[in-house]
Amino acid sequence: MKYLPYVNIKMGTKSHPRRSFGNTLPLTQLPFGMAAFCLQTEVKRAWFYQPDHEFAEGVRLTHQFSPWVGDYGAFLLMPQNDCVAATGDGAWSGIRRADTVEMPHYFKTHFLRSNCTFELTPTDRGAAIRLTFGDDRPSYLSMLPVLGTYTYRIDPATSTIYGVTDGHALSYAENFHAYIAVRFSDNALDTQRSYVQGEQGSTCIHAAVNARVVEARIGISYISEAMASTAIDRECGALSFDELRARAEASWEEKLSRVEIEAVDDIQMRTFYSCLYRTFLFPRKAYEFDEQDLPVHYSPYDGSVRSGVRYTDNCFWDTYRTLFPLFTLTARAEFAEMLEGFVADYRDGGWLPRCTSMGAVDCMPSTLIDAVIAEAAANGIGSREVLETALEGMLYHATRVAEDPRYGRNGAISFRKYGYVPRNEHRESVNLTQDFAYGDWCIATVAEMLGQKDVAEEYISHASYYKNIFDSTTGFMRGKDEQGTMSEEFDPCVWGGEYTEGSAWQNSFAVPHDIEGLAELHGGREALIAKLDELFTTPPRYRVMGYGFEIHEMTEMALVDFGQMAISNQPSFHLPFLYAALGAPEKTEYWVKKLTEEAFAPTVDGFPGDEDTGTTSAWYILSVLGMYRLCPGKREWVTFKPTVKRAKILGRNIKI
Repeated sequence: MKYLPYVNIKMGTKSHPRRSFGNTLPLTQLPFGMAAFCLQTEVKRAWFYQPDHEFAEGVRLTHQFSPWVGDYGAFLLMPQNDCVAATGDGAWSGIRRADTVEMPHYFKTHFLRSNCTFELTPTDRGAAIRLTFGDDRPSYLSMLPVLGTYTYRIDPATSTIYGVTDGHALSYAENFHAYIAVRFSDNALDTQRSYVQGEQGSTCIHAAVNARVVEARIGISYISEAMASTAIDRECGALSFDELRARAEASWEEKLSRVEIEAVDDIQMRTFYSCLYRTFLFPRKAYEFDEQDLPVHYSPYDGSVRSGVRYTDNCFWDTYRTLFPLFTLTARAEFAEMLEGFVADYRDGGWLPRCTSMGAVDCMPSTLIDAVIAEAAANGIGSREVLETALEGMLYHATRVAEDPRYGRNGAISFRKYGYVPRNEHRESVNLTQDFAYGDWCIATVAEMLGQKDVAEEYISHASYYKNIFDSTTGFMRGKDEQGTMSEEFDPCVWGGEYTEGSAWQNSFAVPHDIEGLAELHGGREALIAKLDELFTTPPRYRVMGYGFEIHEMTEMALVDFGQMAISNQPSFHLPFLYAALGAPEKTEYWVKKLTEEAFAPTVDGFPGDEDTGTTSAWYILSVLGMYRLCPGKREWVTFKPTVKRAKILGRNIKI
């Protein structure tokens, strides 16, 4: 069976800063590949693609995992003739959507202005492209600026264009450069007519071509132009465009076939496999191979080249909840290598990663990599050596505060001193306190598995600190100052302030490691079930005072009929499954069915909010399969009635 025909890579792409339907890009990319490509329809901040635009500025090599973070190492490719422009804004052309194919393994569009059909198929660290011009006008393949400064050179002996950029948004990366090599087929590049244009900061190159049909191979590197050229040799060799396309197709079919379902209808089938595709995009490989075929990577911490693998484009605050638990079923070998790469960041820079683009990003709070490490350990993923180093990094960020807010736990020392993070010292103090309590449970769990009993005993004692911020009068988690005092004013619908991207409603139940203890605070299981009932039936009212303005997550919660259950954002992901854990699976089944059928669709507006590197897609997949990892780090699934008819993971039946 073929699965790619069911994938719509444009799912969730019709987004705006004020209303997200996914904030996704339609990426033509190999699974976890270092190079991704898509149309750039119009540069508008980081929202550079719209699925209904009938025009484009070129095909973009992109590494952007979220518009809220931005891109790095980006190059824009555009066929041109007649009036040749130096920017995408000047080179833009009409396209026919009916002539455009956007799939994981293959991209094609026809640029009307240059009368050129542009085809692309990805490799791990590059791509193969084929240009077919419809007439004999003198034509070019232009490489236009996107972000940062660009320089280029031409190597006539190998018909290769070499380029380099230092462009990267938000993240800190010491002496970062992305190198690209574009090697043209025999006699296709006219080096005499090719030329560099522009001033420092906006330099582009126009590679003149000698034929109507032109093929080229692309390689990228974060280390050197020689490594970019080597990527072409290693990944393309002497294979034709069509052979590379078939190889990319086979790679995707293998990944998608790891989960086989019999869906209830075509919509569910297309939604499922469109989501499954997105779970195999991130995190991305950020390592290469040296002359001895050993993995090496650029380190953003000091600009050096280090041995071993590295992975980027991942925010653990998002992905620990659903994506990595799914990987324990669908991508165990890949998960093990990713873990090795995360630990490499600790070795290179002294801190386990929290959120990475090329380098670290101060994007979301807490060190939820703790949960990913615990999930790996609980499921037998990763070597003992890697897990021991990972535990060392976990203990490091649990006991000190970094000077740079992109690293470690903000409020770690206060948490250990007071048993909570004081609200007047740190924003989002409620979430920080809950996350640190869970994080210390994760530390204890990994330490126990590694035989470090003393460490396990110390940190398990912190796992109940979440109880220190529970307000029995209101039934919500609330912030305290150093004296243990809560604010006299309280409205559970106020977003921000003490809470992360939500209010007390969405953020008072984040105790995945101790649901029984949470229930006791509320007065028992039935009382907690009643509180959840109240959450799901309370109108989606919100107040903006914690932010001072409306954020799109507020809008998205209010536009749907799920009460205070904000399926658009991660803090609410686990809420429907608490019912099953508390003995009311029928309520889980009701809400999961409603949410998956009403909030998801295989369309450009198909997600309820930010998709966030596979996390919302993984939520959908687990939900329709009838299973959810309520506590990453425990080898336990909350199970309930699935909505698919039948399912297999790696050939093994899921009992339904």
